[in-house]
Amino acid sequence: MRPPAPSVCPVCGDRLEVTGLACPSCQTRIEGRFSVNEFAALPPDQLEFLRLFIKARGNLKELERALGVSYPTVRARFDALLRALGYQEAADLEAERRAILDALERGELTPEEAAERLRALARR
Repeated sequence: MRPPAPSVCPVCGDRLEVTGLACPSCQTRIEGRFSVNEFAALPPDQLEFLRLFIKARGNLKELERALGVSYPTVRARFDALLRALGYQEAADLEAERRAILDALERGELTPEEAAERLRALARR
């Protein structure tokens, strides 16, 4: 079994990108700039956590038992995984957007204030 491809530059720490693919059967090589899915870019410890999460069918209490750590630790690791995958940020932005619209609906913000806050949120 081959070792997994590195996902982070050993020099600067930035995310590596895929620039080549090769067929082991016919030796065809393709070069270019290719995107990878969000799971391929996870560091090994988060990828292992994701595997355990799937094996536990998403049950954080089961993960707590399997890892031998507290529930808050499992929850923190899960939140870190969501952030690494880019999911938590989107959920946080949506919650903030909803809060702005709710405040507008309750009359706590003027339409102009709400529009400015939504624009600021979109710039993040």
